[in-house]
Amino acid sequence: MVSRVFSAGLSGIDGYIVTAECYLSSGLPRLDVVGLPTGAVSEAGERVRAAAKACAFDWPVSRLTVNLAPADTKKAGTAYDLPILLSILSAAGQIDMLPQDAVFFGELSLTGALRPVCGALSMALAARDAGFHTIYVPSQNAAEASFAAGITVLPVDNLKALLAHLSGRAPLSPCPVPAVPKMHASELDYAHVMGQHAVKRALEIAAAGGHNVLLSGPPGSGKSMMAGRFPSILPPLSDSERLEVIRVWSAVGRGQEAVERAERPFRAPHHTSSASAIAGGSGVAGRLPVPGEITLAHRGVLFLDELPEFRRDVLETLRQPLEDGKVTISRVAGQITYPAHFQLIAAMNPCRCGWYGTNRCTCTKASVQQYLRRLSGPLLDRIDLQVTVQPVEYAALAARGQAAEESSADILGRVLAARAVQAARQGESNAALPPAKLAVSCPLTDEAQSIFAAAFARLGLTARAHDRVLRVARTIADLANAPIIGAEHIAEALQYRTLDRAAAD
Repeated sequence: MVSRVFSAGLSGIDGYIVTAECYLSSGLPRLDVVGLPTGAVSEAGERVRAAAKACAFDWPVSRLTVNLAPADTKKAGTAYDLPILLSILSAAGQIDMLPQDAVFFGELSLTGALRPVCGALSMALAARDAGFHTIYVPSQNAAEASFAAGITVLPVDNLKALLAHLSGRAPLSPCPVPAVPKMHASELDYAHVMGQHAVKRALEIAAAGGHNVLLSGPPGSGKSMMAGRFPSILPPLSDSERLEVIRVWSAVGRGQEAVERAERPFRAPHHTSSASAIAGGSGVAGRLPVPGEITLAHRGVLFLDELPEFRRDVLETLRQPLEDGKVTISRVAGQITYPAHFQLIAAMNPCRCGWYGTNRCTCTKASVQQYLRRLSGPLLDRIDLQVTVQPVEYAALAARGQAAEESSADILGRVLAARAVQAARQGESNAALPPAKLAVSCPLTDEAQSIFAAAFARLGLTARAHDRVLRVARTIADLANAPIIGAEHIAEALQYRTLDRAAAD
C-alpha cells in the first residue's frame, strides 16, 4: 500500500510543497528515505521510530521506502519528521487516511513531542498558494505561520494531540494572528545626545528618505551613540514589511522573535566578520547558503562601526545589495537570492589614529590617504550622506540637565510627515526612487539647476552620485514641505558629499 502526506520545504526564504509517499514491501525490515535528503533528513528514521514506539504504535516489520517529492530537489532540515511518520503509520493501516487538503511539518522528539522548525511562515504561504486549507505546525511556530492569511493554522504539541484531533476526539483550536506589538519609548533617545545638531539633522534626513549615511569623526564624538539611536526615529513597519521581516527571521529559526519585535531590525556586526557572515553563506558543504547580516537587516538598519577596519572583500559585498536591494549567492549546492533592502549607517575615524585635523594627530598625509583608500570609490558612491562629526563642545556637555535637547519623538513626527508626502506622491521612499521617476518627482528651480550644474563639474560627481544628491535634496524639500527643490535644498544636499569635496580639493 502507498500512502501520501503533504508537507512543505524551504529554499532560501521561499517555501514549496513536498509530498511524502510511503511504500511497504516484503523484505528485510529497514527504512529508506529517498528524494535527495541531507544528513538531518536521513537521520529522521531513528527519531520517527522512537516517537512511534513512545506513542504506543507498532513499527511495521517490513521494508519501508519513503519518497520526498519532488525527488530532484535537495531536502534539508528536520521539518519532514512528522510527515514521514504519518505516511508510515498510514501505509501500515495504524491510522486513518489523512486529509488531502492539509499540510503537515515539524521535528519530532523521541517522546513524540513536536519541536519548532525553520521557515514556518514561508511554508505556510506556499501551502496557501497551492490551494491547501489547513496546516498543522509545531505550537512554537504557530504565531509566525498565522501571518499567512487565508489558511487555517493549527498548533500541535505532540503526535498524540494531532491524532486525537484527526479522529475528532479532541479538536485543536486555530491560532489567531498575533496583535502587532506596540512601539514603546526607547531608552535610546536623541534627547540624551548633547549638541551635535548638524549630525542629528543629517540622520533626520536619512530617516525621512531612507538614505545611507557615513559618519566620520574623531573618537568620542558620539558616532556610535547617535547611530544606535537611529531606529528610534524610523517609521514603524508596514504590514507587508513586517511579513517580509518575519519570513527572513523565520528562515534562520527566529520567527517568534520577529513576531514579538515592534521596531525595525538593527544589526551591528563586528568588523572581524567574514564576507559569508555579512552577505550569507554556509560553512557546511553541500548546504544552500543561509541568510547573512545584510538579509537579517532587511527593512531595517545595518550599522558598520569602524568601517575601514572591515576587510576589503567584506565591504565590496555591499555594493550589489545597496544598489538592488537583494543579494544573490552562488555555491556548488545551488544559487539563492535573498532580500537585502536595508539602510546602511556606517561610522569611521578620519585616520588611523583618529585625530586627523587636530594637533593630536600623528598620521602623515600619505597614511591618511592610505587609510581612506580602504573604502573604494564605488562603495562611497552608494552612500548618500557623508557627514563629518565634530568633537562635542564643552558648553554642550556642561548644559546637561539644564538645556533640553530635541527628543526622538519630535524628530519622528517630522519623519512620518515627510514619508506621508512621499507615499502620496510616488508610493515609495525617496531613496527607492528609480531613475525613470526622478524627472517627475524631483523638479528643480532655475537657481537650483545652476548650483547643481556647477557643483557637478567641480566635484566630478558620477551619474550615480548625481541621482543620489537629487534624492537627498528631494527629502530635504519634503521636510520643508516644499513641492519644488530649491537652491537651499540642493545646497544642503551637496554639503553631505564630504568625501567628494575632499577629493576635489
